[in-house]
Amino acid sequence: MNFVDCHEEPIHIPGYIQSFGYLIGIDAESHSITFFSKNIEDIFNIENTQQLFDKKITAFPDSFKSIIDSDIYNSLNTFTRRENETYFDKIFINGKEYHFSVFKSKTNIFLEFEAVLENPNKRISNKYDNFYIIDDAQEIWEQLLNTLSSIVNYDRMMIYKFMMDGSGKVIAERRSENMESFLGLHYPESDIPRQARELYLKKRKRIFSDVYAETVPILSKSDEIIDLTYSASRAMSPIHGQYIKNSGAASSFSVSIIIDDHLWGLVTCQNPEAKHIDLEDRVQAGIFTALASNAYSSFKSKNELKYRLELNEKSSQLKAEFLKNNNLFDSLIDNKLEIKNLTEADGLAIVADENIVTEGTTPTRETIEKIVQWAYENTNDTIYVSRSFLKDHGEELGLDENAAGIVIYFVERSKNNLLIWFRKEFDEHINWAGNPEKKIGVFSQNGEEKQIVSPRTSFQIFTENIKGNSKRWNSRNIAALQAIRDLILETSHKNYNTIKRLNDELKKVNEELDSFSYTISHDLGTPLTVMKLNAQMLLKSLTDGSEKSKGKINSIIEEIDNMAEMMHDVLQLSRAKHSEIELGRQETYRIIEKISENAKITFDSPKSEIIIKDCPDVLADKTMLHQVFLNIINNAIKYSSQQENPKVEIEGKEEEDIIIYRISDNGIGIPDENKHKMFKIFNRMDNAKKFKGNGVGLSIVHRIMRRIGGNIDYESDKDGTSFILTFKKP
Repeated sequence: MNFVDCHEEPIHIPGYIQSFGYLIGIDAESHSITFFSKNIEDIFNIENTQQLFDKKITAFPDSFKSIIDSDIYNSLNTFTRRENETYFDKIFINGKEYHFSVFKSKTNIFLEFEAVLENPNKRISNKYDNFYIIDDAQEIWEQLLNTLSSIVNYDRMMIYKFMMDGSGKVIAERRSENMESFLGLHYPESDIPRQARELYLKKRKRIFSDVYAETVPILSKSDEIIDLTYSASRAMSPIHGQYIKNSGAASSFSVSIIIDDHLWGLVTCQNPEAKHIDLEDRVQAGIFTALASNAYSSFKSKNELKYRLELNEKSSQLKAEFLKNNNLFDSLIDNKLEIKNLTEADGLAIVADENIVTEGTTPTRETIEKIVQWAYENTNDTIYVSRSFLKDHGEELGLDENAAGIVIYFVERSKNNLLIWFRKEFDEHINWAGNPEKKIGVFSQNGEEKQIVSPRTSFQIFTENIKGNSKRWNSRNIAALQAIRDLILETSHKNYNTIKRLNDELKKVNEELDSFSYTISHDLGTPLTVMKLNAQMLLKSLTDGSEKSKGKINSIIEEIDNMAEMMHDVLQLSRAKHSEIELGRQETYRIIEKISENAKITFDSPKSEIIIKDCPDVLADKTMLHQVFLNIINNAIKYSSQQENPKVEIEGKEEEDIIIYRISDNGIGIPDENKHKMFKIFNRMDNAKKFKGNGVGLSIVHRIMRRIGGNIDYESDKDGTSFILTFKKP
């Protein structure tokens, strides 16, 4: 009897499809039929399906007329240039309307059909466009479930997040009153094994309409094994089917949550009764999930950027304190509380030769000495991190609960200089959906009995108590640790070559970060375009009388355009730092006049009074100068547009060897509490939330003015704002 590991089950080649689908496969070169699902004879007039092999569809005009007449079939060579990209159409077969999907995979072109299913109860929430203004990650996922419930409306809908070890956790849930809650429950890695996660990354929408329905075999002339990875109707594995049955469901639908090209999680829906969702509704669910995923990614990026800026500020303050002392040991002792808190540790030990100084909750001196000896004997890395130190080494080192988690940083091995951060034991409880312990079962496949990890028969809460661990050292803690390391290296008066090497590495990292911002802004244009095209397809497919739905989809398209605009601004910010510049005498009046008139149209403010006074020439780069005035004048007109008598005044004056431009408005002004972060990226004033924008424009201006040797400043109060631009004389 063979044993089959969960990860080895070939779920992409089941040899069957679900009964709601119909499939025909043709050779990508010759367009001759190579395989098909047995049930195509149910919708096409075919007496003997065996005659189809090695023949083109056009050889059977009576049977396949609707396919032959379709635009998508007549443009196969155009539609199938790229692999695994699906194109959609609708056709009538014997008077009934079907979805017609086409995609190429390897050497075959797949023609897939399923009946159009009307959804008279479908309603689209008017809150979907709030994804990008939500300031709470949990609320993003709850909003997504609320939106999807109006489209697919399963009895249980969950957001399932993958953990680092491949296990998962339900972090958000929407359910009917008769359904048991799974919110907060964990699921072992074997529930969605590695090859299943890989498929979810490739095929991002999966529906199993009825786990109790008979599957339909795929017929091929030479018994070829057909890869159904990208087929919408691919049959589920018998193991997964039994798993769904054991959970009390008869139907499931999932949409992959992809963040930074990784499978972050799933929208998972379950129903106790069989349920099929129309293809258009599934596509729409995918679009909303992509919008929420992008909003979450943006939210996390902004928070991470904010944390990094705060960390830089704290590091700068700590550096100033370090430089007050003549030796590193004194600097560390004087700032031990800050060093401990920066990594969110419970305790800190500073080890220098025979000296040990502690801060916070730490083990005894004797135990710390044992840990130091263990570190020298068991690790060659400069930094060692563990959250299970008590669990792994508690007995041999005589550790207590104060050393459950540990970080060791070798400042200088030869001098026995170390920093050791400690975290206390964390009383960790994990609630699993059923006992996660693996059990071996027997199943039959192709007449052969095989052993495999058996699906759980119970999903009753199973609580696991984990001892010997601390809370996880997260990415922010590690970033803080690295900041402390860099600070020590910078201020410990090492030789010049070491400092030069670190500076070179820092320069390289900064260049990579700028390159990343450029690349991400540029390359995300393609998926946004695809999302926009899908939304436009949905818009075209709606029948007359669906004005409300059309309005909502138009709003989706608008939000996609907003995101594209944000990425364009990030791209401009990167270019402002690295683009080549050519300084020369630049005339400003025509630039300012044209930008001002366009801005009145852009912000629908025809009554704005724009007063343009003297505009002396300046020394600048032509392209960058346009970017500066564009952002400042646009802001002035935008933020004053809602005043009763909006007014903007622009004037340049010569003063000795500089030109000073003052651009003033009578707009909303800048609150005092926001002035310290005026030129930071993605920063928006508290009183500007009702105005469209993303907080990048002033960062671009600030960067450009520095590059061309100028400066930007501002004055603001409740009556308006004046931006002051200082240029060199040409």
